[in-house]
Amino acid sequence: MLPHFPYKRVLFVKAALEYPLGRQVWQRCKDLQLETIQLKGSRVTGIPGKTPRESYFQGKQTLVVSVRRDLEFAACKPSAHFQLPLVSGCPGMCEYCYLQTQMGKRPYTRLYVNIEEILDQAKSVIDSRQPHVTVFEAAATSDPLPVEPLTGALAQAIAFFAGQPLGRLRFVTKFPQVDSLLDLDHRGHTRIRFSVNTPSVVARFEHHTPSVKLRLKALQKAARAGYPAGVLIAPVILEPGWEESYRALLEEISRLGLQGADIRFEIISHRFTTRAKKRIAEVFPESTLPMDEGQSRQFKFGQFGYGKYVYDEGSLAAMKSFFEKEIAARFPGDVIDYII
Repeated sequence: MLPHFPYKRVLFVKAALEYPLGRQVWQRCKDLQLETIQLKGSRVTGIPGKTPRESYFQGKQTLVVSVRRDLEFAACKPSAHFQLPLVSGCPGMCEYCYLQTQMGKRPYTRLYVNIEEILDQAKSVIDSRQPHVTVFEAAATSDPLPVEPLTGALAQAIAFFAGQPLGRLRFVTKFPQVDSLLDLDHRGHTRIRFSVNTPSVVARFEHHTPSVKLRLKALQKAARAGYPAGVLIAPVILEPGWEESYRALLEEISRLGLQGADIRFEIISHRFTTRAKKRIAEVFPESTLPMDEGQSRQFKFGQFGYGKYVYDEGSLAAMKSFFEKEIAARFPGDVIDYII
């Protein structure tokens, strides 16, 4: 078994085995003695679970190997111009995750084996936008790192973007297994970011994810390997004592000694949709995640057309002022991409 491999079953869509990578992943799964199932078509079936909670946890332990047919890349504001769909889904079980809305009752991870076709399409998009630089986000609806030992897709994408003068790649992860990427000739065209939060938030809401210390150690490794790096603090939960908790987190990051590295910060406040709230209540009935629509919240429409509850303007202004001041004190210069 691969170390830290989070899946107990792997389902193969029939068309995936027509691709060399699909056959390679099939053999790797067999060698690892994983439960390996070939589906009759493209419909995902066979994931056990009689209740929403059981289906969720079983789905999170399921990996689907598939072919990406839709090669129209979605927009990805504010982190990039476009999504790069190498993977969808994540084995982590974070209660607040926006994939509760995006993926609903399909919480499994899906990896795509037609990587060359996806990267060829990325090249077409890059060429069409000359002379502008085009940035792609490989973790818009996923954490692509946990399946990297099976596919090598991130390594392939990093090598591809290294050869694109006008192309850049970004991805964010909660997982620390970056060693296979450290010696690649990335030419500074890929930014590796790590999603972190306070110990209290991680302990209460980020189930089946590595510790923040492991994530920060991986961040340090990536930066020392010359990668542009980044820290995503999300979601910021504005509860009593939040300033002290996030100040301590920033202090821990500052002790990594990355002040001279190419590092960026992204800060995202907690938000939720009505659909996600319902789903969270089904899967985590004892959740203490703050989701009171009337308490310091305002309703706002997002970029994909659905509404969500975000903190009110006063709370967001206080959060923005806090992070601007505290990050500037530890990382001088213009290092914040956005605070939302």
